[in-house]
Amino acid sequence: MAAIRIFGVHRTWEDWIGIIVGALIVISPWMVNAFDSQFVVMNAVIVGVLVLSLAGMEIVVLRTSEEWLELACGLWLTASPFIFGYAGPLQSWHIGLGTIVAVLAVVELLQDWKLSDEELARHGM
Repeated sequence: MAAIRIFGVHRTWEDWIGIIVGALIVISPWMVNAFDSQFVVMNAVIVGVLVLSLAGMEIVVLRTSEEWLELACGLWLTASPFIFGYAGPLQSWHIGLGTIVAVLAVVELLQDWKLSDEELARHGM
């Protein structure tokens, strides 16, 4: 029963997790020293900055469109190793971090699904 209450309301800690994961995505090529392809590095930086920005925006002004965009970013990052054809530790990092972003976005979408604009505006207060 306690787990239902924890996941019943969109909490700001979820947004902070998104910011941390976004930062990890940005630095992931440097963490595993994977600079074989400029496209892979640019993809990680762009997706990471998007996730980081969207999670940061959720702290300030909560809208469901941000969760949909985070879900798209998470799915894209998860699919990126197969699209760009890279393997190794960076592939594992991107599949794992992309999955975290996607799952977090789905949880937040479910939490915010039936909230009105006024209730969304009170987020974080």
